[in-house]
Amino acid sequence: MEITLVFDYDGTLHNTLRIYERAFRQCYQWLISEGHMAEQYVSTEKISRWLGMNSKDMWNSFQPGLPRDIKEKAENIIGTSMVEEILNNKATWYRGTDYVLDELKKMGYNMVVLSNCKTAYKEANWKQFSMAQWFSKFYDCETFGFEPKTEIIKAVKKENLGDIIVIGDRDSDLDCARACGAKFIGCLYGFGADGELQGADELIYSINELPDKIKKLRENMDKAKEKK
Repeated sequence: MEITLVFDYDGTLHNTLRIYERAFRQCYQWLISEGHMAEQYVSTEKISRWLGMNSKDMWNSFQPGLPRDIKEKAENIIGTSMVEEILNNKATWYRGTDYVLDELKKMGYNMVVLSNCKTAYKEANWKQFSMAQWFSKFYDCETFGFEPKTEIIKAVKKENLGDIIVIGDRDSDLDCARACGAKFIGCLYGFGADGELQGADELIYSINELPDKIKKLRENMDKAKEKK
């Protein structure tokens, strides 16, 4: 049985908070200095909750009243800063990620990434982490007009054979799996809130647990098909 593993990126493979928080706070100071918003306390925890959202949803959550052109400038500040950090070797994956991907590749899985990110961010990560050695494609939401993952997964399913297992750390990833009838593995080490991944088929506390959980899910999927 052919299976495609659909990975979320930020909070699943990439420990993004390190570069995202710096980029956000740089943008935040610009917004204050330009008089676009009053200064307020923004916790690291709150910032982490925006990881996994697309940029439109993030700004609607944080400052919905900002004019569209200011939001676009703010998005560009954050995006440019993050790409620079990635290309300057400041981005890091979770410990053991490359080993886990090696193991999954040896096991014969087709692997793709589906992320609520912009194209420039995708391309920087693809290059910096040499992702082509593991993944056949990286789907970014900007290419699809910032549609939700529940819509983009339709293209993923059409372009990849076999059953799908979605792996991610946010409820948008869980919704994505349910939208295409796929199994879902929730990553509790990521940026989701407590209880956000309730309903996952499997949960992991470290990416190093992933091969065993996928093996277990695959065995259960095979048994279910045999009964039909």
